[in-house]
Amino acid sequence: MQIDDAIRTSITIESCQSLKAIQDVVRSFARQYGYDRYVLYSASSMIDEIVERIYWVEGDWFGDGEAVNSTTYIRRCPVTRHILETDQPFFWTKVADNSGERYRVVRKPLGPGIHGLQIPVFGSHGLAGAVSLGGERIDASPRARLSMHSVAITAFFSARRLMEQPKAEETGTLSKRECEVLAWTAVGRRQADIAATLGLSIRTVENHLRRVRHRLGVATTAEAVRLAIRNGDIEG
Repeated sequence: MQIDDAIRTSITIESCQSLKAIQDVVRSFARQYGYDRYVLYSASSMIDEIVERIYWVEGDWFGDGEAVNSTTYIRRCPVTRHILETDQPFFWTKVADNSGERYRVVRKPLGPGIHGLQIPVFGSHGLAGAVSLGGERIDASPRARLSMHSVAITAFFSARRLMEQPKAEETGTLSKRECEVLAWTAVGRRQADIAATLGLSIRTVENHLRRVRHRLGVATTAEAVRLAIRNGDIEG
């Protein structure tokens, strides 16, 4: 039974001690539903790009050899922003025509093209990330969707646990600059605006936020803001 198989797979994923082991289990499970493309990432509604860190990306997502990172993924896959509008998994489809590639959220994927399932993941502080799976011939039945939902959620939190564990030398008190960057983020300023205000590059702002998350032992910027306010590092 599919649902029983999803539970067994989720239990296996929870015991994995490496990202590669998680990937192997997810691939094996998802392949039966026609998925051969995977993206698993942390996300936050508090940053411009939404995608904070991609833990795993695999498969021919764009078909042109372009490397996939947080910037290209958002630019080339606009339906990703739909995770800000829903708390439920949703199907998407990509069709190429004379005007180029067209992505759209659909009730049920039909016809030729690459189709997929995007699964938002929420933690105690709101949006934590998402898992997106794609393929040309996917099983979009309710049983398949629910089974993939269960496995994807477990895979996300297991991967985050492994990938976001702070190193000992990165933990501790936030620096003055890190507090400044986080404080501007907390009031909704865009990373480009923060960079201009503080005389930094956007990449430096991103690096400061990444170090803040490591120092505070959290996975998302939203969690870092809440913890920093609670600790008195920044004002609420």
